[in-house]
Amino acid sequence: MLPRDRVLMGVIAAAHGVRGLVRVKSFAATPGAIAAYGPLEDKHGRPYRLTLKSGTGDMLIAAIDGVSDRDQAARLKGTQLFVPRDALPATGSGEFYHADLVGLEVRLQDGSVFGTVRAVHDFGAGDALEIAGKHGEVMVPFTTAAVPVVDIEGGFLMLDPPIGLLSE
Repeated sequence: MLPRDRVLMGVIAAAHGVRGLVRVKSFAATPGAIAAYGPLEDKHGRPYRLTLKSGTGDMLIAAIDGVSDRDQAARLKGTQLFVPRDALPATGSGEFYHADLVGLEVRLQDGSVFGTVRAVHDFGAGDALEIAGKHGEVMVPFTTAAVPVVDIEGGFLMLDPPIGLLSE
């Protein structure tokens, strides 16, 4: 399955307790919805069926079918959990998933190519785009001021770089 055919929904953060439960950081708009799309899968396509037990905010406690002790749960730390894109609701006009941004060409206001979106990160202070290009790898806040145009159909986004980003 191609990366664009699936969407990252969460990551296993750690084991929880001694009975095989795990803490899962959910990236779903409604965190508990992570388990509503059917089995999730890791980057190799291995399925993971979650049963949510509790949680607050985007950190959930879950059981995973077949995981029954702390050692098994601990080995899953860092496992990214994906869902097939077609299991998610269709996006409306002007809407997109973060996965849609990865691979887009990044253009400056004058139309010149700046680079390519490599990833979308959320470090707690809002989304940031990781862009690789002629200036190396740079992080840019994903705000309407810095990214005034996102054209998924056209395969690009427009960057109005924050002051100092292009300074040598």
